[in-house]
Amino acid sequence: MATEKQFNVGIVGYGLSAKVFHIPFIKLTPSLKLHSIVQRTPKPGNSAPEDYPDLKHYTTPEDLIADPDVDVVVLCTPPNTHYPLARSALLNNKHVLVEKPFVPTSKEADELTELARQQKRVLCVYQNRRWDSDFLTVQRLMKEDKLGRIVEFETHFDRLRLTAPAKGSTWKAGLTMDEAGGVLYDLGSHLLDQVYVLFGMPDGVTGRLVNQREGRLVTGDGSEEQEPDSVTAILSYKKQGLLVFVRAGVASVESRQMRFWVRGTKGSYHKTGLDPQEDYLRGGGSAADQGFGKESEDRFGRLCVVGADGKVEDQVCPTVEPETYVKFYDLFAKAVSSGKEEDVPVPASQATQVLRIIEAVRESGKTGNEVAP
Repeated sequence: MATEKQFNVGIVGYGLSAKVFHIPFIKLTPSLKLHSIVQRTPKPGNSAPEDYPDLKHYTTPEDLIADPDVDVVVLCTPPNTHYPLARSALLNNKHVLVEKPFVPTSKEADELTELARQQKRVLCVYQNRRWDSDFLTVQRLMKEDKLGRIVEFETHFDRLRLTAPAKGSTWKAGLTMDEAGGVLYDLGSHLLDQVYVLFGMPDGVTGRLVNQREGRLVTGDGSEEQEPDSVTAILSYKKQGLLVFVRAGVASVESRQMRFWVRGTKGSYHKTGLDPQEDYLRGGGSAADQGFGKESEDRFGRLCVVGADGKVEDQVCPTVEPETYVKFYDLFAKAVSSGKEEDVPVPASQATQVLRIIEAVRESGKTGNEVAP
């Protein structure tokens, strides 16, 4: 029996994203082999060469991208670097996986999507929260028609963080929206990607950008004082008569933060708390651990349905068995092997559509009008 081909993977960047969300999953994927890492300035206690002495190490992305032994490049760098690095990698005939946010503009995303097709290489975006168990639960409820026709869909990423991070302490605290920084691109890309998976492109988008820490509505016009720390968007789907509410804020005083509230003609699903995978991985856990990604019963959502007697029944709704982020990497590896765009778990073309929604939110925040994406 033929041995499965292994593809050499090079990681650009050695921060939280690389250490927690990529390297552990690459090591769990049989057809992928961790080959090389770029870290510009290794330091004692934070050194890729110390952690992985058997790998090749570089201090510049250009050298890794030029390495003929590298088959796949994974970009774990700030989003304002993604376009030039992804373009260079594709031109060097590499398959590319890009952390979210993908790139600052849909125009750049379109260009990279077309370049990947020309080069016959896979281009994928790491929208890992498509494999959150609570989101998979929503998908199952809709597929099984437990909720009926959806009339309102709320999705939240709210927190209590009244003190702003020190400027420049991380790339997230330093980049503007023009550079794909800030809450709309960081958290909004997760929420809007899930909405896109469920409902496709909206007909209209209304957005409000807010600095909740200072109590100001802002325009997001590119100036530092107009950058938001919170966002609310309403997406309209005319044919379905559906409204989608997308919210991410920093001034939410809740013991259990809202995640989903889905209302339909047959039922309603209410879920609090975030998927446990990220916290478990950040805490030093492994994706190979038994029970990884599985929610405890006290975190299950609530399902209200109309009973046979016409009365509303309120019941616990168990979260589905997790596929986990392991599934993403399994699908990505299969796409690399086949080289087919249709096999890519999160194609760049879909991430481009999500960027168009983000741009519509920004435009609406500036003008106060509903915008067609």
